[in-house]
Amino acid sequence: MIMKNNIPDKLYFKIGEVAKLADLPTHVLRYWETEFSDIRPKRANSKQRLYRRKDVELILQIKTLLHEQGYTIAGARKALKKGGKILPEKQNKKQISARQYAKRMSLIKEQLQELQKILVNNTGRR
Repeated sequence: MIMKNNIPDKLYFKIGEVAKLADLPTHVLRYWETEFSDIRPKRANSKQRLYRRKDVELILQIKTLLHEQGYTIAGARKALKKGGKILPEKQNKKQISARQYAKRMSLIKEQLQELQKILVNNTGRR
């Protein structure tokens, strides 16, 4: 889930480095700063964002909540306030986003249509 071991041992990280570590576009990181008050990068004299290790760890945790667990931003915010525990996927089925639900339903529909074709070809009828 969270890849704390892959974070280099540095004091500060530039936004491009964090984006690479988290495999996210930089605009997503900037947006998350507005949605999650705990992400507070310092600013260098050049106005460049400088993230601390705890910011990077939090970003990775937020990414897990949003992208893997299916939380909404509000749901992820609540989960982090409650101690930041990430639920195993089996316990978190209610938190699936509408987009993920639609993708899953589409995949199931395709698989059922494939099964129907196999059955029609094997039996010669519908």
